[in-house]
Amino acid sequence: MKIGFVSLGCPKNLVDTEVMMGQLAARGHALTASPEEADAIVVNTCSFIDPAKQESVDTILEMAEFKKTGRAKRLIVAGCLVERYRDEIRKTIPDVDAVLGTNELDSIVDLCETGEARANPLAPYLYHDLTPRVLATPRHYAYIKINEGCDHPCTFCVIPQFRGSFRSRRFESVVAEAARLFEQGVREVNLIGQDTTAYGDDLGMKDGLAQLLERLGQIETRHQKWVRFLYCYPNRITGKLLDVIASNADVVKYIDMPLQHASAGVLKRMKRGSSGEIFLKTLAKIRKAVPGVGIRTSMIVGFPGETERDFEELCQFVEEAQFDRLGVFSYSDEETAPSYGLDGKVDKKTIYNRRRRLMSLQRKISRAANRKLVGQELPVLVEGPSAENELVWQARLATQAPDIDGVCYIEDYGDVEPRAGQFRVMKITKAHDYDLAGDLVDAPEEERPAAVNPFPIIASSAGHARQHQ
Repeated sequence: MKIGFVSLGCPKNLVDTEVMMGQLAARGHALTASPEEADAIVVNTCSFIDPAKQESVDTILEMAEFKKTGRAKRLIVAGCLVERYRDEIRKTIPDVDAVLGTNELDSIVDLCETGEARANPLAPYLYHDLTPRVLATPRHYAYIKINEGCDHPCTFCVIPQFRGSFRSRRFESVVAEAARLFEQGVREVNLIGQDTTAYGDDLGMKDGLAQLLERLGQIETRHQKWVRFLYCYPNRITGKLLDVIASNADVVKYIDMPLQHASAGVLKRMKRGSSGEIFLKTLAKIRKAVPGVGIRTSMIVGFPGETERDFEELCQFVEEAQFDRLGVFSYSDEETAPSYGLDGKVDKKTIYNRRRRLMSLQRKISRAANRKLVGQELPVLVEGPSAENELVWQARLATQAPDIDGVCYIEDYGDVEPRAGQFRVMKITKAHDYDLAGDLVDAPEEERPAAVNPFPIIASSAGHARQHQ
């Protein structure tokens, strides 16, 4: 049987897709990138915010057409949308043959083969190093989910309802998976979870993430490697964690720390606490401990009760903080989130204008920061030909995470064409608002090329990919 996949949403969803693909491949099924050739199509959905929800519905309807025009006999919908609208999906989209929640990934083979599920949708699920998995990313980088679920009470978030309470993978399980990926030619491993800085808390570990990063940095490889972690919580940035980042050459100097806002009043209504003043002290501590660190954050504008004064405070904070990367999300009023019942709703036009203004402010900050890099020679990881123009190659600095940050465009690579997955040295010659351009100035080392991914998914849409927000 040939199975096609569509994965929507963030890297955490993508890992779930890779696990489902792995289980099907292990059972002997073929994976296809062409939906018209698929005997069964699986759509892994996202419903974190309204645009993601709409994209998921549109994609389901699009894939349903292949039951009429292609070979598809089964259409299976998985992921967060199922957790919210399990019954509604089956009732309103009759072409959907089965639904699969976030805790039912082990049922994917049964659903594709027989249409009958066997997993308990209420039992917490978390894959491990022995779980079959097929990478859907380019083979030079991969994501590893180190924990699942969340115990934070953020009022705007519905993730705990979908994913359950916080739970960590075993320490050695993560290490084993990372070692295997590096052995297979992966150059960069990105650790993900709803809150990576809480890793190991439920296992009785102190500074679990710091211990994990230190151990991953010790893995011996035949080539240079990068280890990155994403989605950390601001009050969990410990001195030990910063020491590990600063002292380990393989751990990239990059902090992804969603702050969501800077107004103490808004943060209180979000049930996150803290304030812009405290955040500035945290940022100063990070930059002092890790010179050259790149810091990314995300903000929500238009949260219920956000006044013009709150928004001005946010803008002033962003100006002072000088983030390297900043994502801005418009508040989405989700009916099952605690914030849905709050008063002081902000109208959509105001939200739109606030988002545009904050993005404009960050654009100037980013452009100024990029201009300071012109003339420097910096290590980059070659990505391959650009998706926008196959004649242009692109790469990433260590301070540019895959899928969400800007890139470096290679204008001159010399006489020998580079390979995806190579670590090279680029001289930055041009600075744009979010991206950089330059020339490769080192001689390429002889190395085994990264393997080509033999099982591409039909499509992948990272909900926050390349936002430059």
